[in-house]
Parts: sequence; structure tokens; C-alpha cells
Amino acid sequence: MTLNDMTPAPIILFTYKRLNTLRRTVDSLKTNGLAKESELFIFSDGPRGEQNLDSVNMVRDYIKRITGFKSIRYFFSETNKGLASSVISGVSRVLQAYGSAIILEDDLVVTPNFLAFMNQGLCEYASNDKVFSISGYSFRIDPPANNFEDAYFLNRGSSWGWGTWKSRWDNIDWEVKDYPEFEKSSRLKKAFNEGGSDLSAMLKKQMTNKIDSWAVRWAYHQFKVKGLTLYPRNSKVLNIGFDNGATHTTGSPNRYAPKLDTSLKETFIFPVRVEISKYYQNAFQRKMGIASRVWHKMNTLMKTSLGKLRVRRKVYISSDSRHNRINQKNTVK
Repeated sequence: MTLNDMTPAPIILFTYKRLNTLRRTVDSLKTNGLAKESELFIFSDGPRGEQNLDSVNMVRDYIKRITGFKSIRYFFSETNKGLASSVISGVSRVLQAYGSAIILEDDLVVTPNFLAFMNQGLCEYASNDKVFSISGYSFRIDPPANNFEDAYFLNRGSSWGWGTWKSRWDNIDWEVKDYPEFEKSSRLKKAFNEGGSDLSAMLKKQMTNKIDSWAVRWAYHQFKVKGLTLYPRNSKVLNIGFDNGATHTTGSPNRYAPKLDTSLKETFIFPVRVEISKYYQNAFQRKMGIASRVWHKMNTLMKTSLGKLRVRRKVYISSDSRHNRINQKNTVK
């Protein structure tokens, strides 16, 4: 089956309480030519308490007015499931009916050729079980010389605009029943961390109930089956979720700032071989290695501290100026 013969994969969008970022996500999707041919499924999580009720209701009022897609179906949860539970149940529901899907959260802006790239990837590798997922996001990594391919393979997936198939998703053990054996093995931890030095620590936090992440469990299953993810050379996704309203997105946005695809091309040259690109893997590990993580963490802390100092200085100057004006006024009297 060619891309021209294939019905575009459905789009799944998860949202909670951030109306402004959700608008930007939907508006960017609508710049894609395939949007009008794509079915959109929106899963809106319920409020955590009265303090979030108005924000959630405003999001839902907006959802009901969305147009520009082949069809739009939305599911409003009465309770707050949390992102992990919402994603697992929502993706499972749609994949059960459609076989493949493109998944987004409400803080991602996509390029006009995002859907073209994702659908070409889902079509190209549907029958190749070695390919675990398609990613729309990519780090800013300069390509190797004399390489004209538009994509490359890594052994770790991305949760920032991605696609997969029912056959890959159905077999994931969300309880991670073999974690006790993994925890005892330094060899397995080292191998898992080849996809990023944060992975083993993140999985431990998940298994000790310190975080609630679907993505690290998804990454662990990909590691176990030796699956690969197709990444675009130039990112089709920008994460705009680094703000005070974010529930899960933390860290320095500069670390993840991609080189966005501005070409508008809708047909892509994929790698000849389905295997990890050593060039991109080494570059990725430098981005996600311990040294890089420590540097960015220190840099973020420094910027935060300087920001607090500037605020205090402004408050002090403002207070001092007010004090001087009062003294001058008393002197005149």
C-alpha cells in the first residue's frame, strides 16, 4: 500500500486545562493539508479540584467549536485520570479500532508537513516490527556530510508528537512485572541507559510511585523488544509547554530547542537500512548524557537564581524610591 492509497491515520490529542497552548496546537495542525482528511479524537481530562474547574470547562467549550478536520470526536472525563492513565486508555481505544494513530499533547506546535511525515512513516514501516514508532520531534543535530536522507533511526522513542501501530502497543506490560530482575542487573541498566542516562532512574521513580509516567514504561518495552524509532532530520514539532502551567514538562527549553523544518516538502527520503544511525546516536547521547544533564540543570538553577535576584533588586529599588519621595514631600512641608 502506498501513501496515496492509505487513509490518513487518526490523530489523538490529549488535553487538560491550558487553553492557550491547546489553541496553538490545533491551529498548527490545521495548517497541514492532510488535516481535512484526518479524524481527530480529543481526550479531555477532568479537573483535580474546584480550582481547575473553570479552566477545564473553558477548554471543553473550545473543543466543541473546533472545525477543519474530517471528523472530530471528543471524550470528557468526569474524573482526573492523570496523563499516564489518559494516554494508555485513549491510545488503546483508538488503536483497537484503527490499527495506527498519531498522538499529540496540548503543548505541541507542529509544522505544515507534520502529518505528511507521520503518515508516510506509518505507511512505510507498518509491516516492519523492528520499527516501534515514528517521532515528529527531533533534537537540533547537524546531519552528517553528504547525507540527503530526511530521517534516521534511534533506539529510544519520543513522546512529543509520535505515531505507532496497534501491533506494537498491545504487547506493552504496563505493570513492568520483570522490574525486580531488571533492578538487580547493572548490565541491563547500562544497556537501557544507552537511550539516555535518565531512563533507569526514571523507571525506578515510576516503580516506586514517585512519578506516574506512561512514557518511561513505553520506552522500557521498546528497549526489551529492541525496537527503533524513526526521527526526522529537521523537527516537525516544537514543545511550547515550558511554563508555570505545565504538569509534566520541566527543565530548560533551550536544551530541547529543535531546528524546525521550514521546507514544506511532503515527500521524504527515509533511511535505506532499518538500523540505528551511529552518527545520530552518538550526537543524541551527548545531548542526553550525564554531563549534558548536569550542565543544563546547573544553568537552569543559575538563571532561576539570577531571576530572583533581579526581582528582589526591583522591589528594593521601588521601595527605596518610594521612601525618598515620601521624605522629599515631608521636607517640602
